[in-house]
Amino acid sequence: MVVLRSYVSGSWSSPDDEGAPLRDAVTGEEVARISSAGIDMGAALDHGRRVGGPVLRELTFHQRAALLKALASHLREHREELYALSARTGATLGDSRFDVDGGIGVLFGYAGKGRRELPNDRILVEGDVEPLGKGGTFTGQHLCTPSLGVAVQINAFNFPVWGPLEKLAPAFLAGVPSLVKPASQTAYLTARLIELVVESGILPEGSVQLVCGEPRDLLDHLTEQDIVAFTGSASTARLLRTHPAVVGNAVRFNAEADSLNCSILGPDATPGTPEFDLFVEQLVTEMTVKAGQKCTAIRRALVPASLIDDVAAAARERLASVTVGNPAVPEVRMGALAGLGQREEVRRSLKALLDAARVVSGDPGRVEVVDADAERGAFMAPILLRADDADRAEPHEVEAFGPVSTLLPYEGTARAVALAARGRGSLAGSVVTADAGFARDVVLGAAPWHGRLLVLNREDAGESTGHGSPLPALVHGGPGRAGGGEELGGIRGVVHHMRRTAVQAGPATLTAITGRWVPGTDRTVTREHPFRRHLEDLRVGDTAVGGPRAVTLADVEHFAEFTGDTFYAHMDEDAARANPFFGGRVAHGYLIVSFAAGLFVDPAPGPVLANYGLENLRFLTPVNPGDELTVTLTAKQITPREGADYGEVRWDTDVTNQDGASVAKYDVLTLVARRPTHG
Repeated sequence: MVVLRSYVSGSWSSPDDEGAPLRDAVTGEEVARISSAGIDMGAALDHGRRVGGPVLRELTFHQRAALLKALASHLREHREELYALSARTGATLGDSRFDVDGGIGVLFGYAGKGRRELPNDRILVEGDVEPLGKGGTFTGQHLCTPSLGVAVQINAFNFPVWGPLEKLAPAFLAGVPSLVKPASQTAYLTARLIELVVESGILPEGSVQLVCGEPRDLLDHLTEQDIVAFTGSASTARLLRTHPAVVGNAVRFNAEADSLNCSILGPDATPGTPEFDLFVEQLVTEMTVKAGQKCTAIRRALVPASLIDDVAAAARERLASVTVGNPAVPEVRMGALAGLGQREEVRRSLKALLDAARVVSGDPGRVEVVDADAERGAFMAPILLRADDADRAEPHEVEAFGPVSTLLPYEGTARAVALAARGRGSLAGSVVTADAGFARDVVLGAAPWHGRLLVLNREDAGESTGHGSPLPALVHGGPGRAGGGEELGGIRGVVHHMRRTAVQAGPATLTAITGRWVPGTDRTVTREHPFRRHLEDLRVGDTAVGGPRAVTLADVEHFAEFTGDTFYAHMDEDAARANPFFGGRVAHGYLIVSFAAGLFVDPAPGPVLANYGLENLRFLTPVNPGDELTVTLTAKQITPREGADYGEVRWDTDVTNQDGASVAKYDVLTLVARRPTHG
């Protein structure tokens, strides 16, 4: 008998009792036993805060990103083992890949975003510096620093790999340790996942812990710095959200809960069009992948009333080819539900739906299976229902969390939007149409009720990941019934695990705190041009001043002829004078930028490897022929690239005229080499 162990306080711990049995969803055989008896939940959370948190906070975003990438690569080498164990949850190989590869993909996704979009630093400066006084000596800036607690994950049974990794990646990148509490039905797969993580030695001790079994008094030990991320039913989310420790300590709580997601077929998508076929294919896919046990699956298929017979016939024909049975058999397309209890729960919900709908395809009480026992295993036929009265409450309130979907008729765009909203908040919705106007009206009308909306048609079908696939770059969550939370969402998911603080200070102090030069702080003008300095030798505030250079009418006309930019403001004195912004001929904005480059660039080979862009460019004051330009270039931010022999330097660039007025401001981005190493 295998009893699942928990990994807490730096070691593996077996429960004090023999635990409850966990069964193979296909055969009914016992896979393992589970219990959390004897686990000191308070000590586990304290270990995360004392051991995991400080180590993570010592790392930069880029260093954490590198560890996520290394972990993803390590887990990818063990996919076959995870696939095999996943089959015991009732998952086909395709289902297992969706779960396992999807979770590993989230790690890779956040590793890439961390390197590209976050600084090689321990804090995140958010937004622009806010001037708070007229004289420029009082400023404000928002900073994001890691929460000092633990991200407590309470996961659902349907994605035992993807679910934990989805929550781990943004928390880890933010510098916050995680405690993983998987759902019991499939905890044996999550337990093996965490064993692989711990055995790898890639992540620092304390950054990941695992509790198998009931959470017991886990939430009682939460503090103001802890975070809870929950995936499961809306009713359980309500209980957790109102836990005294969560309420009393204002614990940040994120829920991803029940969702009666819909897919809407556009009136233009008639039989024979690619969109009609895409709709039917997507509907059947969402019913059968993971045996419909997805929080993003299509529960309500909204179809123009004139097309509902066609859709029903086409879906019935496609469903007839779906083979149910042992997921180890190659031709099996749909495996078992997670357990017999889950199947009974789906049947109870289906009974309630049948008060308002009739069966189009499938037998709720019988299913033919391949290479398996239909009663010992948690098998169920995919069931497509049809509710001709779309106003009935049941299809919009009852979720059968399995291979069940209901066809609902609508007439008119407004009606489709209103029916979509009857779900009272959804994780995902889709619109299948080639009519951009219809898509726009539905998306804008349904957006307040949805966390994510997919517009599917012949244009994007080839690359679309589908209705039910959350992506690390986009928000996963939804309003109302869906829980009101947001997971993933790119860097938003990272910031969710950080604390935003407004810092008010003078420019020099703010520069010292953030490590980013703030206007008003003293500059350091040295004899050596900053472009002659290697990355290690540069300091924030290092400055070069170039100029002045006079701008002549001949310069303007030559630039116009050379580039082809003969806009009247540069070439026609009378027309330019009539323009309320100029009052006469002016120099091209990009001529100003070009002249500025000539004033600050050091031409000889040196540490500067490349200029790879400008950001925040604004032209502030017109430049007339005869004006003189001076450029001031100040090192604003220095970001070493982890594992590379160069880094990025951001230069504040201020181009002024002879009166000291700024004519252009922008950031220049350069790649600068480190000092060469010898020996």
